[in-house]
Amino acid sequence: MSRKLLVCLIVSGVLSGVSTASNAGIEAYVQGATATPVWKNSFGECWHTGTWTKEAATVEGCDGYVKPVPAAVVPAPAPMPEPAKTEPPPPPPQPVVYTLKADVLFDFDKSVLKPEGKKTLDSFYDEIKAADPQNGFARVTGYADRIGTEQYNLKLSQERAKTVADYLVDKGKQEEKIKIEGLGESNPVTGGTCDKVRPRKALIDCLAPDRRVEIEVQGKK
Repeated sequence: MSRKLLVCLIVSGVLSGVSTASNAGIEAYVQGATATPVWKNSFGECWHTGTWTKEAATVEGCDGYVKPVPAAVVPAPAPMPEPAKTEPPPPPPQPVVYTLKADVLFDFDKSVLKPEGKKTLDSFYDEIKAADPQNGFARVTGYADRIGTEQYNLKLSQERAKTVADYLVDKGKQEEKIKIEGLGESNPVTGGTCDKVRPRKALIDCLAPDRRVEIEVQGKK
């Protein structure tokens, strides 16, 4: 038997025990009939079929091909919750100013409450209580007319403001929330309308609006 024929028989016998893979992607390599990996020679090289091309080198471990590892799927971050909407606090209420005639509360040139003045403050107290200053205050300001000296009128206005404030405290108002102020003959209401009024009694009557007590209440409603 010739040497060439012997080689052909050996190759024929080897190939008779192998088949080409029919699965897509590895048909370019020779596989054994029962073996899962593609058939390799003694050098660890994968055997090609006649259909092998460079583009077919997609089998792991053959021709330097390494199966790519799929990239890890990173979940998208959860959406941030929208900040809760907060309504701005309502603006504080505007203070309310009540004006009481001093002639109703006091006799002329006096700072002691008349019975009529006490009744007036009793009814007026309900309005102040309804406002009920929370973080605010109640300010009692006394005014006098221009008859007499400026220093005397200032003292009289302060005494009248204190008398009214003390009466409200006795009725139940918190003393620390009542501020007292006397402004004497400043801020006259009559202006110069009484400058030429005579005699004295007529002048006192004309200047009556200047003699007053103002109560400013800063309440919660």
